[in-house]
Amino acid sequence: MTFGDQGLGFPPAQGRIRRRRRARRSAAVGSCVALVAAVAAGTVLIADEDEGDRTSSAPPAATTTASGLAAVPSGDAGLRSGAPSAHPSLLARPVVRPEQAFPSTSVRLRDGSRYARVDLSTTVDCARGASPALARLAAQGEGCSRSTAALFTDTERRSQVTVTVLSFERVEDASRVFTTASTDPVAYRVDPLDPPSEAGLPTVPPGSAGVFRRAMTLRSVVFANGRWNDGTKTAAAELVSRTEGLLQRADDTVTAYEEGRD
Repeated sequence: MTFGDQGLGFPPAQGRIRRRRRARRSAAVGSCVALVAAVAAGTVLIADEDEGDRTSSAPPAATTTASGLAAVPSGDAGLRSGAPSAHPSLLARPVVRPEQAFPSTSVRLRDGSRYARVDLSTTVDCARGASPALARLAAQGEGCSRSTAALFTDTERRSQVTVTVLSFERVEDASRVFTTASTDPVAYRVDPLDPPSEAGLPTVPPGSAGVFRRAMTLRSVVFANGRWNDGTKTAAAELVSRTEGLLQRADDTVTAYEEGRD
């Protein structure tokens, strides 16, 4: 796979954690999450609530929710689902850095749609922004080496899509995280970034629906979380398309770097 837009749109972060994530621990005890829709291979449209209140398993594919949102096809089909073989020289390369994973502030996808990158964060503490279950899973083996996240919005500034790359030293650790996260994308998720004030975007309301997708490269797992700015639960297919497109873009970019094709 290849990646088009090049160029460096930000100063590389050097160990500073700039991740902006909303505290979600004020949800009332006993409140429950409203599962909006679930589809094959673990892609779900789900309300954004506290981890303790989330449903940990998705209902069967091809369901229709009470809000009228029909299930949509999974975007995981065709992406790597296990540990690929890798030449030792490739694994000797450093894990992908922010400027390599998200090199451009403006991207154009294969369908012609355009998106602006409005935030970028990186940390070597992969538990930051990860659900408790994902943080524990990522720490197993030799652990996760770096987490890098970018927040994108469309030209009409209606949607927010966070794409997060968790990179590992070992292929088997990345494969374990991808495989497990695919079985329960709600429990094993990465929380979306909140837009910085200078981006001029609203903070998505609590309880808003979102689309979860993921892909595996050589030694990284790429997560995508898409939401509408106003938190609406309609236009599911359009939101899925945007989320999948940005996930595929990051997957292509990280794959090219990890396979020595950058």
